[in-house]
Amino acid sequence: MTKQNTAKAIELLNGIMELELAGAVHYTHYSLMVFGYHRIPIVGWLKSNAQEGLAHAHRAGEMVTLLGGHPSLKIGPLLETEKHDIGDILRESLDHERAALAAYYELLELAEKEKMVLLEEYARELIVEEELHLDEVNKMLRAPGDVAAFTP
Repeated sequence: MTKQNTAKAIELLNGIMELELAGAVHYTHYSLMVFGYHRIPIVGWLKSNAQEGLAHAHRAGEMVTLLGGHPSLKIGPLLETEKHDIGDILRESLDHERAALAAYYELLELAEKEKMVLLEEYARELIVEEELHLDEVNKMLRAPGDVAAFTP
């Protein structure tokens, strides 16, 4: 891998780390803002996503150090929308998952170009996880019995 592309990979991985940390913060916040009859399972799902975001951030940081870089101490954008309806939370989650997916695809493109199998496999694994998250949120946004994909 060229020095320039190693720097690019580190930059992408740090961006992923920041994005995943922001997701962990958002999901934690959302878990505190759920009220109503279905609170317990939804809060559990949100807390699980927060923990997974931390795990993903840690893995990205490990990849940064593997490449000889310094993991970022930044966190991605933390915008408070003041929208705490479950539908609003899920739509914001959908946006977050799409952003994460795009970041992993960008990393995969660079890894394939550089023929760095370790980075390729890492990106592929996380792409699968993000695609599954997108599907899960998409299904949660559908009305019961609606088999058509949710489109915002």
